[in-house]
Amino acid sequence: MTADPAPRPLPSGYRSRQLTPDDRHALLDLDTWAFPDPHSVDEFDALGLPLSWERTIGVEREDRTGADAALAAVHSSYPFSHFPVPGATLPTAGLTWVGVHPQHRRRGLLTAMIDQHLARCRERGEALSALFAAEAAIYGRFGYGKAADDLRVAVPRGAALRDVPGAAEHTVRVEHADRARHGELVARLHRSPGLPTATGINRPGWATRETDAQWDSYWSDPKSFRSAGRESLRIVVVERDGEPRGYATFRRTLDWQVTGPRGTVHAGEVVALDAAAARALWGVLLDLDLMSTTEPFLLPVDDPITALLVDPRSAAPRVADNVWVRVVDVPTALAGRRYQADVDVVLGITDARLPDNAGAWHLRAGAFEEASCERTDAAPDLELDVRELGAAYLGGGSLAALAGAGLVVERSLGALARTSAAFGWPLAPACGWVF
Repeated sequence: MTADPAPRPLPSGYRSRQLTPDDRHALLDLDTWAFPDPHSVDEFDALGLPLSWERTIGVEREDRTGADAALAAVHSSYPFSHFPVPGATLPTAGLTWVGVHPQHRRRGLLTAMIDQHLARCRERGEALSALFAAEAAIYGRFGYGKAADDLRVAVPRGAALRDVPGAAEHTVRVEHADRARHGELVARLHRSPGLPTATGINRPGWATRETDAQWDSYWSDPKSFRSAGRESLRIVVVERDGEPRGYATFRRTLDWQVTGPRGTVHAGEVVALDAAAARALWGVLLDLDLMSTTEPFLLPVDDPITALLVDPRSAAPRVADNVWVRVVDVPTALAGRRYQADVDVVLGITDARLPDNAGAWHLRAGAFEEASCERTDAAPDLELDVRELGAAYLGGGSLAALAGAGLVVERSLGALARTSAAFGWPLAPACGWVF
């Protein structure tokens, strides 16, 4: 087994160090350089900071000290100890807050940081790294594949919805969102997406917030950050027999036109435990006074609204990329998920950044049963790069579709169709919040 090389060092003249809460102002200042924003650093200080400091690494010039030691770059990650993969969970690093100051671009800082991140994933036993890509063209070269999409819609007020038995039996609460009142309810329901009648059929990629810092950031709602006239955070809760069965967070904006009010409901998370609760929840979101459209932020591509709408075209649906996945430890990742069909295949993997992943791997599993993955000397049935493995890993990307683009090569007749079917999953992968 070939050992992975040491992470690529930083360019000459730079050093890295773990940041601490004392670096908060410098971190926020760098973030406003990497991601231009009209808010000042002092205004950002009013927000909850979701980062884990022990996982936050800054890069600075070696010849600068004290007040002159401004950050040149930074990266961090969220500790997702139970990141959902098909039929299971795996420890995963949610790569985040990756930024380089404009003055220090094109010097290899990003490459060095990604290599350091992957090495730390290995040290912590995290078989996957996941992220939301600010620019889609960047992360493929580091082995990340687009593993999920999300749905963006603008649903007209009063859009006709199909009936669902039991929906009318729900009661509704529409309230100011409040952490003391709704925090436990939101956390519990957010952990629950899946098919309630099919054990083990979860929604891959549906990361939940696992630290106090992440929840502090979620509930932080300073007035200065309510863009475009949006109100404070509100919440709809639907209950059945006194038990919460779904919630949606939202903010409204009001626009008065000559023809009358044309407000917009900007929905955040829309979470329901079953079809009846989803129908009750959407029935509220699509019938708020003075509003003309409801625009959820991130929805799975198979969200119930796609089937409930009598006229889905009226919602002007479009698809955007959601979570990207990088397989850090091939045998652990492939053995750690479930497959929706029997699979017995030898995968020939290439991985330029982590050569220990490269080679032939024998994957075996029964449908929805535990899997095994071991190195083998056998000839591969399929050949693909770790980037394409990441794209297919959560069950959203199709190996057959990737093969159609020339990115997966079939060496044994029939292996592609069987393996592509096995890698799929009954629920589309998605994450409901940007991390």
